[in-house]
Amino acid sequence: MSVNPSPVTREAFGPTEFQLVLLRRMADFQPGLAEEARHRLGASLAQQREANKRWQAMVRSPRSRGALARYRSVLGPPESTGSRAIGDLTCEALLWRVPLWPDLRFEVLAAPDGAVWNEWLVRAPGARSPVLESAEDLLPWSATVDEVARAFAPVRPMEGTAPTRWRLAFTASGRACVAEFTYGLLQEVSVRADLP
Repeated sequence: MSVNPSPVTREAFGPTEFQLVLLRRMADFQPGLAEEARHRLGASLAQQREANKRWQAMVRSPRSRGALARYRSVLGPPESTGSRAIGDLTCEALLWRVPLWPDLRFEVLAAPDGAVWNEWLVRAPGARSPVLESAEDLLPWSATVDEVARAFAPVRPMEGTAPTRWRLAFTASGRACVAEFTYGLLQEVSVRADLP
């Protein structure tokens, strides 16, 4: 898969730098895949560290305009927007392209007041979902939280180990499993003898 990266510069912080931030967190689970993807973006490890440092500064800035405004300024106009009902609440779903994963979109769910409820990678509208029938089908970066939850229902959400991480417990092929996700993308699955 080829990616036409935009140059990584100190002045700009755009989609390329944002993808470097996503990769930085994914490298905790999949360093090889993350390094390969970083090379496809044409970025050095130092540039990735700088992108992550700048992102963290934006997130923590007391002058921050809010998460939704930050995503719009970094990623540009969303590819699509629409209303989404979650229980009794209605939110706005905004989708942006992420060139490293052409079949995925970065989704932000925002409340009517602009507060961001959730931010993660989802399957692009119209893109084919993976066939998930057994634990062996759960390869790193192959599926999203929603896809694993549907394929192995019922699942039990578990607390993630960091704000950008999610975990699901479920049974696959008669075995208790836990799937780890970063920004909504599957990173690894472990068989857990300690789970009921």
